Amino acid sequence: MHALTYFLAYPFLYIISRLPFSVFYMLSDLLSFFLQHIFKYRKEVIRKNLNHVFPKLSDKEKKIIERKAYKHLCDLFLEIIKSLGMSREDMTKRFIFKNIDVIKEFENDNRSCFIMCGHYSSWEWMLSISYYIDIPGIGIYSPLENPYFDNLVKKMRKKHKALLLSRYDTVESIIKNEKNNYKAVYGFAADQSPKLRKKTYWTKFMGVNTPFFTGAERLSRKLNIPVVFAEIKRVKRGYYEAEFKVLSKNPDKSKEFEITNKFIELVENQIKLDPSEYFWAHNRFKHSKSFKSL
Repeated sequence: MHALTYFLAYPFLYIISRLPFSVFYMLSDLLSFFLQHIFKYRKEVIRKNLNHVFPKLSDKEKKIIERKAYKHLCDLFLEIIKSLGMSREDMTKRFIFKNIDVIKEFENDNRSCFIMCGHYSSWEWMLSISYYIDIPGIGIYSPLENPYFDNLVKKMRKKHKALLLSRYDTVESIIKNEKNNYKAVYGFAADQSPKLRKKTYWTKFMGVNTPFFTGAERLSRKLNIPVVFAEIKRVKRGYYEAEFKVLSKNPDKSKEFEITNKFIELVENQIKLDPSEYFWAHNRFKHSKSFKSL
C-alpha cells in the first residue's frame, strides 16, 4: 500500500517541483482556498490556537491571521516539494543567510554547532546552509511512516547537500560524532509538543502554560556545543532570509533552561511581529495545563 500511494503521488509531486514560480504560487493560492473553505483542514486547531494566544483580538483580526496562515501553510508545503526541482542558484537566491560568519566562526574553531528555530517562516529551506559551510549540515527530523516518502524527503535534502538524522537516534549519534571528532551543524525545530514526562519543562509560551523539549539544550550543555537561534523571516513571497543570534558560545557554563528560555523569547518575538508565518495548524497547546493569558 505504501508503494502504491507513493508511485501514484510521485508524478504529481515531480510536476509541481518543475513548475515556474509564477504558476507555482497560483497553485498555492488555489490549494489554500480549498484547504480553508472546502476541506477546512485543521480549522478547529488553528482557531483554538489563535483564540488561546490572542484573546484580545477581535474575530475579524483573527480571521485575517487565519487566512494568511493558510496561505503561508500552502506556500510552505509546496516549497518543500519545489526544493526537489530547484537548482543551487534558485535556492541561494531565494534563501539568504545574513550573517553566515557566525556559523563559520565555530566551524573554523573545529566546533560543531546547534541551530535552533521555531516552526516559523521557511524553516525547511534552512537546509541550504550546507552550501555555505564545509562541515555537514544535518537536520533532526521525525521519519515518515511511509518509507518511500521518507526516502524522497532524504533525496530532497541530499540534493542541496543536507543530511537528515532521525530524532530517535539524535543523542547517541551526536555523542558518537563528537567522540570521533566528526563536526557538523545540527538543526533543531525545537517548538514541537513533547510527550509528557515527570521532568517535562513547563513555561509560558505566548501567554499559555506549555511544555517544551529541552533535548537540544541538555545535549549542548553535556558536550559544550555552541547554540544559535535562526531568526527566519519572509522578505516577499518565495524569498526568505535568516539571521543568526548566539544563544550560548559555551553552554556548559549556562544555567538550566537558560538556553531554552532565550529560544522561546525569540520565537515569541517573531510571532508577535507577524503571526501569519507561524505553523498554527500544529496542535501546539494540546498538553497545556491552562490557557490563562499573561
